[in-house]
Amino acid sequence: MVFANVADYREAARRYLPDFAWSYLEGGAEDAITMRRNRAAYESIAFAPKVLVDVSTVSTHTTLGGCEAAWPAVVGPTGLNGLYCRGAEEALARAAHAAGLPFALSTASTSLLEDVRAASDGALWLQLYVQQDRRIAEDIMARARAARFSTLLLTVDTPVTGQRDHYARTGFTLPLRWTPRLLWDIATHPRWLAKVGVHGVPQLVNLARSARLGAGIEAQAAALGRQMDTSLAWRDIAWLRRHWHGKIFIKGIQTVADAALAFRHEADGVVLSNHGGRQLDGALSPIDILAHTAAIAPRGAEILVDGGIRRGSDIAKAVALGAQGVLLGRAPLYGLAADGLDGARGVLALLCNEFDICMRLLGCTSIAALGADRLAAHGRVLSLLSQATHAAPLNVTTIAPT
Repeated sequence: MVFANVADYREAARRYLPDFAWSYLEGGAEDAITMRRNRAAYESIAFAPKVLVDVSTVSTHTTLGGCEAAWPAVVGPTGLNGLYCRGAEEALARAAHAAGLPFALSTASTSLLEDVRAASDGALWLQLYVQQDRRIAEDIMARARAARFSTLLLTVDTPVTGQRDHYARTGFTLPLRWTPRLLWDIATHPRWLAKVGVHGVPQLVNLARSARLGAGIEAQAAALGRQMDTSLAWRDIAWLRRHWHGKIFIKGIQTVADAALAFRHEADGVVLSNHGGRQLDGALSPIDILAHTAAIAPRGAEILVDGGIRRGSDIAKAVALGAQGVLLGRAPLYGLAADGLDGARGVLALLCNEFDICMRLLGCTSIAALGADRLAAHGRVLSLLSQATHAAPLNVTTIAPT
């Protein structure tokens, strides 16, 4: 099959995966308003290219979280990837390294972080969920430091799991309940059953090792979900600093005020994110607060965004509005489900090529040249930029810790 774009990989993944696995990959919270908003936000932004610019040589190289990146993206953290492919995180890490990008491993990964490091010499980041027993997070951080992971993404938008109606529709639970509907779902997807299903339900092995849980998805899922630390607060960034000496990004920032608080607490960066529309339905798209966040960010602080990125041109729009780069979530997973390692590599190659083409068509020869002047100053873009340039900026130094 020829894959012309990410949408083609998405369709192949949909056909390959059982309904419960596809629903987990693609589903959003409640009515999926936030998911749709994420895509609509990018689609509503128009370009203003400059022509007769010598674009015979274009550099897309940048630095993200202290790591070299061939283009402004990170293969972002996603959980339960073993539902789509055996050795999923190892494949994603290899694909990211081949594309010249860092790879962020989720706490909810189905491959040990030590195995991911053994599979790739590339830059690795750790995404962290914090359980009530903080010794679990401390142990995961210690293991990641020993495995030369460089940057920490503290996810803060999941004190509880968002309401996901699609779980009820497909019967998805952890552990899986072997209902007639689920058995039929699996039986009617024989290719997935032969490649993935025969190996059993993937385990949350990193969480299990650091929590001393052993095998058994039921206890692992409980540790990830019901035992999340709902007392986590801004003061706890100081606790993180005692256990992590690399860069720390706060992931799940959804307002400019919270971005300012993150900078006030000396986070190295923020990830503007609504969890891909999987948590709070009705939340803003990250792109809605990007320009204003960039306007109040201290010198040296970094801003990454995720949610709804399906084209290289989406990456260009995010960078033009002030992001240093993006996290890629679902897009590489479409490739992984459709064609394993080759599919993940294929998605990244497509996005990289699209971004390069977009840069040349915009008349940009470097990331530094990709600014708001390459966006059409009308409608949505004018509104976003006017918020950042005309509204009174937040005084980061006067926001008290909470």
